[in-house]
Amino acid sequence: MTVTVAGAAPKQPQELRSANTPLGRARVARGWSQDKAVRALVLLADNWGWQVASEPSLKVQLSRWEHGGSRPNETYRVLLCSLYRSTPKELGFDQAPQTAKGMRDRISTLEALVENLTATLVAQGVQA
Repeated sequence: MTVTVAGAAPKQPQELRSANTPLGRARVARGWSQDKAVRALVLLADNWGWQVASEPSLKVQLSRWEHGGSRPNETYRVLLCSLYRSTPKELGFDQAPQTAKGMRDRISTLEALVENLTATLVAQGVQA
């Protein structure tokens, strides 16, 4: 059997991509583009009588949420959990956001660790 196509071949649809985050993977696992996920969020919110941002604004927000640039507020976390039929933990919402103080404390801890390791290496005669 031979298949003949008249005219130019159609362009292959772009592969679905997302950030390697729980939220991004949840969307791609359903085979949804960001546009489809945003539309579904708006429809779900409308169905519940909730007010949400416009579709163009939500698309920007969804990208930020998927890439870890910002975190959705409680309203959007509830909507996203319902939409993807997932728990907050499965979508990565249980992780506490980093604060400036938390980052400073972590940097101080890492600096102390490097100093201790350097001192240990020097004491053992290994050049650091």
